[in-house]
Parts: sequence; C-alpha cells; structure tokens
Amino acid sequence: MLQVDKKILDSWERLKDSDIYFSFIKSPTAIVSSIILLIIFFCSFFVEFVTPHNPFDPASLSLMEAFTPPSWTEDGMAKFILGTDGQGRDMLSTILYGSRISLIVGFSAIIFSLILGVSLGLTAGYFGGKYEMIVMRLTDVQLTVPSILMALLVDGIARGIISREMHDEMAIYVLIFAIGISEWPQFARVSRAATLVEKNKDYVSASSIIGVSNLLIMFKHILPNIMRPVLVIGTIGLALAIIAESTLSFLGVGVPPTTPSLGTLIRLGNDFLFSGEWWITFFPAIFLVILAFSINLLGDWMRDTLNPRLKK
Repeated sequence: MLQVDKKILDSWERLKDSDIYFSFIKSPTAIVSSIILLIIFFCSFFVEFVTPHNPFDPASLSLMEAFTPPSWTEDGMAKFILGTDGQGRDMLSTILYGSRISLIVGFSAIIFSLILGVSLGLTAGYFGGKYEMIVMRLTDVQLTVPSILMALLVDGIARGIISREMHDEMAIYVLIFAIGISEWPQFARVSRAATLVEKNKDYVSASSIIGVSNLLIMFKHILPNIMRPVLVIGTIGLALAIIAESTLSFLGVGVPPTTPSLGTLIRLGNDFLFSGEWWITFFPAIFLVILAFSINLLGDWMRDTLNPRLKK
C-alpha cells in the first residue's frame, strides 16, 4: 500500500515539474474549459444523482405542467428552472440525460476511428510499398466525401439491411460505427506521417538488429512516440463527433426519441419554436454549443502545448 502511495506521489511530482502542467496553470482558457467539461461530464454520467426529476418516469410526469416556461419568467414554476417540454418533462433533467447519450456516442465513435486510423496509418508508414499506397488512396477518396454524408450513407445501408425494430434497438451502435468510419482518415494520415519520421531513427534500427519483431517495434516503440499529435486530433475530433451525432439525430436518423440525445431534443423543440415555446430548443442548443466550444478550446491548448514548433 505504501509503495502504491509512493508511486502516486512520485507521478504527481513529475507532473508538477512538467511543461504541460506549467502551461496548463498559465492558461486561463484551458482551466475554464476543463472546469466546464468536468462539470458536464460529472453531471451527465451521474445524472440520476444530480437531476431534480427523472424525465423517463411516467409516474412523475404531468401533462398539466407541459410547456411551462423557465422559472424566471412570469408563468414559470420554481421547480422547473429551464421549463418543461410538451410532455411535462423538466428541461434541465432531460438535457443532462440527453448529453450522456451524446457523450457516449461521441467518445465511442472517436475511440473506434482512432484505433482504426492509427492502426492503418502506423502499419502503412512502417511497411510502405503497395500496402501504403492502397491505404493512402482510400483515405484520399474518403476525405473527398463530407463526414456527415458518409455517416448518412452508412446509416442508410444499415436501415436497408436490418429491420426497423432491430435498427431502433441497435441505433446507438449503428451511429457509433457510422460516425467512427467517417472520421478515421485524419488519424491514418497523421499517424502515417509521424511513423515515417520515427522509423528512420536509431532506436528502431537497433531494435531490428537485435531481432525484435515488426509488430513489437510498431506498437511498443513507435506508437508511444506518435501519440501526441493523435491525441490532439482526437480531442478536437470528439467535438466533431458530438456535433455529427447531434446533426444526425436532428435529421431523424440518429437515436430514437425514446432515448433522446441533444440533437433529438433540438429537433423535437424546433416544432414549437415559432409557437412561443422557445426554451424547448434553445437550451439544448446552447448546451451543445458550450460543450463543443469547451472541447475545441481544450484541443487548441493541447495542440499549442504538445507541438514544440508552436512554442515561443
């Protein structure tokens, strides 16, 4: 137990002495965006303990409380801070429940695309030849197609192959695959370029001379040294994945209304926008903007910090 505590303390001391920690505490933008994201992540993943109402419990809903405006307006109610929707569900609770779906889809999609893209880019850069040419041509072809169109294509193919009932049950998995398969080329290009630099260094040559296998060289020695730019792209890609999920759900091809995400809430609220119930679509949209903007700001800080060429 004491050895574990000592290792934790040593790791913390090394972190405090690192350039990343110094850059973080000197960047108000990184600090504020990190605090916002921590609050959002905590509230989203522990939503059952922080929300005042359960919007998916029919016993707690009342149609008499539907379309209640925010609490600070004239007809608002104190227990509904952001108002209610057409079913009488508390908007604050519904947004937090919806954000959990969006975050799960976004994280899963970007992890899937990162694993696929880095694996293809790493092997293509290391082995070269016709394999590299095929992988890079595939990335060039896919980069000519907008990500949202690729995701729509994958979702359309899934709807044509499986039944409607099965698609509703597997909607989240289809969405993760559709977004992930549309985002991998950027990871492949960056990891391939970084691998081309790393494989010509002395430590790779020394590993080859002593008989280390190519698989071990790629994933144990080269991979840790190319992860900095990949993590930066992954952070920014997370915001893009969340926006892509919201866009697909807004278009009606994302998750079903029974498990609403931020995009679904915006789409449902859009039907009432011009009838005076502006808060139903306004607050989910603002929440989505704050979430994506905070992730992008943190990604920009990581790019500036982890790229030595941008340091002054």
